[in-house]
Amino acid sequence: MDIFNEILDKVKGDYVDIFFEEKSSTQLNMEENRVQKCAFSSDKGVGVRVIRDKKTYYAYTNDFSKEGIFELIRALNLRDSKGRSIDLKRIKPSIIHPVNILPSAASISERIGFVRRANDLAWSLDKKIKQVKVYYGDTVQRVKIANSDFKYVDEERIYTLFFIHVVTAENGVIQTGYEAVGGLKGLELFEENEPEKVAEKAATRALMMLKARRVKGGRMPVVISSEAGGTMIHEAVGHGLEADLVLEGLSVYADKLGSKIASPEVTVIDDSTLLNMRGSYSFDDEGTQAQRTILVDKGVLVNYLYDRYTSLITNKQSTGNGRRQSYEHYPIPRMSNTYIAPGTYAPDEIIRSVEKGFFVKKMGGGQVNTVTGEFVFEVQEGYTIEKGLIGEPVRGALLIGTGQEILNSIDMVGNDLGFSIGTCGKNSQGVPVTDGMPTLRIPEIVVGGETD
Repeated sequence: MDIFNEILDKVKGDYVDIFFEEKSSTQLNMEENRVQKCAFSSDKGVGVRVIRDKKTYYAYTNDFSKEGIFELIRALNLRDSKGRSIDLKRIKPSIIHPVNILPSAASISERIGFVRRANDLAWSLDKKIKQVKVYYGDTVQRVKIANSDFKYVDEERIYTLFFIHVVTAENGVIQTGYEAVGGLKGLELFEENEPEKVAEKAATRALMMLKARRVKGGRMPVVISSEAGGTMIHEAVGHGLEADLVLEGLSVYADKLGSKIASPEVTVIDDSTLLNMRGSYSFDDEGTQAQRTILVDKGVLVNYLYDRYTSLITNKQSTGNGRRQSYEHYPIPRMSNTYIAPGTYAPDEIIRSVEKGFFVKKMGGGQVNTVTGEFVFEVQEGYTIEKGLIGEPVRGALLIGTGQEILNSIDMVGNDLGFSIGTCGKNSQGVPVTDGMPTLRIPEIVVGGETD
C-alpha cells in the first residue's frame, strides 16, 4: 500500500489511477513432432495514469526502489505534494471466476502431454496432413489497482489457452484447419475439451475442405451457424461501439445513440461477468466492477463501451471496459465477451427457410473499416444450402458487406448460442476476448468466390 499512498500523495490531476501487475507465463509450441519452444517468463511493474484537462499522461516502471518511484513521479511532471491523508477503501468483487485446477498443479511434462496428445492424433488421421502446429499457454496475472477516488481493488486472473493448426495438401490444393479453446480458467479446460477432440476438429475441417469445390460467388441468402463464432459481430459491430473510436469520429455509429441501427431481432451485449470466459474479469484494468452492458436493444443503439477517460469527458458512467495489455500500457475502451443475444427460432427452422443459399459453419479472419463499417471475412468451413438442406462443402468463400447492412437485414435469430475466443488487437495492445452469436439468417449478402 505504501507505493500507492506515495504516488497518490504526490501526483495531481482530475483523476489518477495506479496499476500494479505481476505476471508469469508458460508457453509450449510443438511442430514437426517436436517441442520447438518451452518458455517461462515473468514480469512485474507499475503504471500511473493522470487525466488532466481532458489529456492523458502515462508513465510506468519496473524499478520499485524509492528512487525508481520518484523518477516515475518526476516523469509525469504533475507533482503536488500536499501531505494528504490517504485512506484507500478496498472494494470487493461482485463476481468471482473460480479456478478448479491450477496450471502449476501439473508438471511441465504433464502440460507437454496435452500438446503431444493433440499432435499425435492429428498426424494419425490421414497422410494428406502435411503440417501440425500445437500451442499451449497459461498465464497467472495478479493486479492491484488504486485511484484518486481512494478506491483499491486486487484480482488474480488465471488464463489457459490451447489451439491447433493443421495443413493438408493434395494435387496442388492446400487447405488449413484451426481450432482454439481457452478461458479464464485452469487445467479443467482439458476436462471440458480433450486435446484429441480439439485436434480432430481442426484436422477433419482441413481434410474436408480439400475435397470441396470452389464456391460460386454472388448475392444470396446466408445462414451463419452458432458454431461459426462471433468474429463478425466483434469486428463489424463491436469495435464501432467503443467510445474512444466514437469520440474520435472513427466509428460509423457515432452520434447514433437512441437510433435504430439494426433489425428488431438483434440485441447486442457485452458481458465481462460470464463465468470463466476468456474475456471475463472481476474488475477491469481501472478497477471498475465487471458488468453486463446492453449495447443494442432490439435494434436500437442504447450504449457505447466506456472506460474512465471517455466517461469523464462525456459525463457518462464507465461500463467497466477499460482494459490494457500490461502495466506498460494505459487503458482504453475494449470489448470483453461480446455477443448477439439468442432469439426464438430453432436452428433447423432457419436452415429450412432458405431454398438456395450459403451456410457458414466456421468463420476465419477478416478486416473491417470502423469509419465506414465495410468488412471482408473469410469462411473457414462453408456449405451450400439446397431446398432447405445443408449440401456439399465449398471453399474459398468471403462474406463482403457493411456492419450496418448486416445488422439491419438479419431477420431470423436462433435460440442457440455459440462462442469463439481470441486475442483482440487495438492501438498496439492485445487483450483476451470472447465473441458469440446464435444461428442467424441474412436474407442477402455478397458471397465472394468464383464468377462465371
